[in-house]
Order: sequence, then structure tokens, then C-alpha cells
Amino acid sequence: MATTAEGRTPAQLWIVGILALLWNAFGCYDYLMTVTANQAYLAQFPADALAYWARLPSWLTAFWALGVWGGLIGALLLLMRNRYAVWAFALSLIGAVIGLGYQKFIDPMPASLSEGVMAIMPWVIILVAAFLYWYSWKAQKDGVIR
Repeated sequence: MATTAEGRTPAQLWIVGILALLWNAFGCYDYLMTVTANQAYLAQFPADALAYWARLPSWLTAFWALGVWGGLIGALLLLMRNRYAVWAFALSLIGAVIGLGYQKFIDPMPASLSEGVMAIMPWVIILVAAFLYWYSWKAQKDGVIR
């Protein structure tokens, strides 16, 4: 049974919202540490990964920013039960899809970023972004957010 926007916030919204906030906060942290070239953070990555990130075009970095910051704002809006969470998560999904498209079709990532868990991470990011968009859309449709 859906709870209306005027009623009590369902527990699942808190769970999804907090997990979304944590997930996207890490994405923002990773983004900031990478684009500001934080040496302590980047020291954990191999040279081919650093070279790859250094040559990313500005427009792609803008979509990366859209993905992570849109997700963080979406999570905050979801926790506030604000209908604009849907739009923020939509922008986040667009950023993630364009980033994945670039990595798969324009300039594939180096081996160090495409092996093991890193091989599936772009797909996990897309799935999480798609889920958060769908969840916020459904919450708005059901009257849980306004």
C-alpha cells in the first residue's frame, strides 16, 4: 500500500534514499578527487588509468559531473520527498549512459580499468542509476513524493 505525500514516509523510501545518498556521495568524491588530480587519491591507480583519465574530453567530464551530482541531488530530493528527484535521477542516468557509451564505443578503457570487478562496474552504475530513476518515478506516480 502506497503512502501519500501528506502521510508518513514509507520505510523503503528512507532505505533507498539513504543508500542512494551514500552511493552517489562516493561517486561525487571519486569525481572530485580525479578532476582535482588529488595525488594521494590517484596514487592507488596504475599509470594507464591515470593517462586515460587525463585525456578524457571536457564534454565527457561534464557528463560525468551530471551523472554523479545529479544522483546526489536526486537522493537528497528523494529524502525530502520532492518530485524533482525524478528529473535529477533522469539527468544522472543520462550522464551514466553517455559515459558508458564513450567507454565502450569511442575510447575503451585500459586493461587495468576493464578487468575483474572493474569490468562490470560501468554496468552496475547504469543499473543503479536506472533503478533510482524508476523508483523515484514510481514514488511520484504513487503519491509518495510530490
